[in-house]
Amino acid sequence: MTDPPSMANRQGSTTHHTLPTPQGELAYTASAQWQTLYEHDKPIAELFHVAYTVANQDKTTRPLTFVFNGGPGAASAYLHMGGLGPRRVYFNPDGSLPKPPVRVVDNAETWLTFTDLVFIDPLGTGFSRSLPKDEEKAEKAVDKPADKPNDKEPDKTQDKKFWEMERDLRALGEFIQGYLSEQNRWLSPLFIAGESYGGFRVAKLARQLQQDFGVGLCGAIIISPVLEFELLGGTDYTIAGWATAIPSMAATAVLHGRVSTPDSPAAHGAKAEVFARQTLIPFLALGDLAPEQDRQRVYQQLADLVGLPLKVVQRYRGRLDITIFARELLRDQQRVLGIYDASVTAIDPFPDRLLSEGPDPTLDGVDRLFTGAINSHLRDTLGVKTPLTYNLLSYEVFKAWKFLPDSGFNQGFVGAVDDLRIGMSLNPHMQVAINHGIFDLVTPYFASNFLADLMALNPEIRPNLTLRHFQGGHMFYTWDESRRQWLEDMTGFYQRATQM
Repeated sequence: MTDPPSMANRQGSTTHHTLPTPQGELAYTASAQWQTLYEHDKPIAELFHVAYTVANQDKTTRPLTFVFNGGPGAASAYLHMGGLGPRRVYFNPDGSLPKPPVRVVDNAETWLTFTDLVFIDPLGTGFSRSLPKDEEKAEKAVDKPADKPNDKEPDKTQDKKFWEMERDLRALGEFIQGYLSEQNRWLSPLFIAGESYGGFRVAKLARQLQQDFGVGLCGAIIISPVLEFELLGGTDYTIAGWATAIPSMAATAVLHGRVSTPDSPAAHGAKAEVFARQTLIPFLALGDLAPEQDRQRVYQQLADLVGLPLKVVQRYRGRLDITIFARELLRDQQRVLGIYDASVTAIDPFPDRLLSEGPDPTLDGVDRLFTGAINSHLRDTLGVKTPLTYNLLSYEVFKAWKFLPDSGFNQGFVGAVDDLRIGMSLNPHMQVAINHGIFDLVTPYFASNFLADLMALNPEIRPNLTLRHFQGGHMFYTWDESRRQWLEDMTGFYQRATQM
């Protein structure tokens, strides 16, 4: 009885490399492997990961960071090949997309200079797959004709049990426990880092790793996160979500010359923060009770801040969806903005239609870069052998994802800030960094600022939470200067988190 060829005919790798850095040559080992997850002592899945370690380091002082992306349904390739790993995909200096072909270059800003790194692909992403049950393997062995080849991909029905919030978090906790045991790293200074929904995972795991898995953290890095889903957008009855993207819209409007101001994008965004807190939220809370003169005053202020025509702001009653802003700001130029990085624009393929119907230039545009980069790096540079397709961003996982359990009284939006607060209280030494790009409309920086000010952290641990914003969008680290600034920030962050 054997596993399907997709799992049996695959081979991980361990390779040795050097990287030139300003401090000299950095020698490191890359290990690309599958790690088995168990349920009732039976193997049920294999998580693919790539670990980078620097040799001849004291494991009790050398930090170790577990890294994952979000989606749900995204592999770790974005952080792996975008900003943190020793090799990265090349972007233009301002984060814009270069011409084909894809280029992979040495990453002078790799975090490997101060921490070992483990990039984890959750189930259904990358090369991570579930294993068939014993009875399924037996049925296949009996039913499949001897001369008929097996499919390359295993049955995905087992993957789906992992496509829900709690099981996903448990799988990551189990992986981290297993890795620490196998590599004898339980005494290392431990960190976790995640982007987007991965930032949501980090906030949740800041509590769960301590409570359920006995893993103490020195630090948690939350990158372009969604922390409370209620703030991803507003409705007629929930108003805060309408305010959180306004500062990013304002910063974007300055960048594209739609606002006449001597202020920088960041400074103009800061003014929009004040407007959002002190004017827009109270105004929207009044609903129909708002006097007409107040309506027109607020609409004009909002239009002036975000660079949209007054009639557009009036049409939507001050409730500006990010897709509306991305379509309307440069409509007269027949261009649309990327919602993940609104500094990026693209030709509108359907300029005469009421709503934008083209692909997002920042999400769909980068796929060709990261798909080419990660496949080349894993298969050619690291020597991984597998017939599996590397799932960079799985919409199947995203569409099937279950955020809330079926039972109980959980309804509405899911959030992670309570877990982060508990995690910080359980471990008053843990440092937390929340980082954003100011042109990100999907997970806007002001949402995290807004939440941080509502956390009511004890004064003893409030200094442990830092927020920093950079030029760029969701993946601000694709901007050369932002990546350099981030490296400097994180070097200091790790030093603070590990000092005795």
